[in-house]
Amino acid sequence: MSNGGCNKRQPVRMPPNSAPHTPVLLSEVIAAISPVSNGVYLDGTFGAGGYSRAVLEAADCTVLAIDRDPAALAAAVPLVDSFDKRLRPIQGCFGDMEALARDAGFDGLDGVMLDLGVSSMQLDEAARGFSFMRDGPLDMRMGSAGASAEDLVNDAEPALLVSILSVYGEERRARAIVRAITARRDSGRITRTGELAEIICSVLGQPRGKGAHPATRTFQALRIYLNDELGELLRGLHAAERLLRPGGRLAVVTFHSLEDRMVKKFLARRSGRVGRPSRHLPALEGPANSFDELPARSQKAGADEIAVNARARSARLRGAVRTHAPVFPEDENLMPARAPQSVRDTQAGGRS
Repeated sequence: MSNGGCNKRQPVRMPPNSAPHTPVLLSEVIAAISPVSNGVYLDGTFGAGGYSRAVLEAADCTVLAIDRDPAALAAAVPLVDSFDKRLRPIQGCFGDMEALARDAGFDGLDGVMLDLGVSSMQLDEAARGFSFMRDGPLDMRMGSAGASAEDLVNDAEPALLVSILSVYGEERRARAIVRAITARRDSGRITRTGELAEIICSVLGQPRGKGAHPATRTFQALRIYLNDELGELLRGLHAAERLLRPGGRLAVVTFHSLEDRMVKKFLARRSGRVGRPSRHLPALEGPANSFDELPARSQKAGADEIAVNARARSARLRGAVRTHAPVFPEDENLMPARAPQSVRDTQAGGRS
């Protein structure tokens, strides 16, 4: 399996007409980044460009706009000229931001923004196969290369599927769902999002009221695994620490507990919030803090924003400012316990 097409350049194609994408916690993200003139900022998840546009409007600066999805980068085309080429679109994965920034001629940054997870544009396009609410091919790739969700659901060993659903979806009935999947695939390949949702509902029951759809956790888990989203986050956080200049700012918007837990632990260690045996005792001796967390350690959307943008309901923003201290050693233990070997590691022949 591949890592979602991160290592292959693909032609940019214009997306079909869809509902406009509303960036979550926009004013809070811009306040956290605090753009300044002549600064260089990196939007690691460009999407429809909401954060990039706001940064470019806030200061006479440059924005490197990264996205692994070639369709998403099409939104950057009309923005390049309108901002006098201060927007620099780059296809790739934000976990590779260090190499991508240096290829673009920059060896330091004044800010990094990450808006994690799948975008509403990708959910709205049935052909991308991300949503159980719109029947389409069982795809779920953020890029355009490598194994799809159809390949994973039909060809993976049951034990791997159970691990994916248990860890990345935190699905308590993972084994029962996988048994139903393997029973169905014995009679033919599962090729549609609607088919998979039907199988899940046969185990968990039909949707009820305004609660989460029974397929939510399974679809989330498959998408996270296929696109190596948590591995990408791990690489991106470490790369941002190396790239940010002293005083540079990091802003990360997460949408579920696994992501938020990783960002929280990453910043807690680097800002000195861990390693203290008691609040009444001094911190244990260790490396100098490489980040200072912003005063509001995490922020959530208010009721007004949630009323007009339901996606904001689960969003959480964490931000920090880079200090002069050296970077910390990389933290593999930020990944969830018992996480299955990622598609990127599988492609490379295993972890070293």
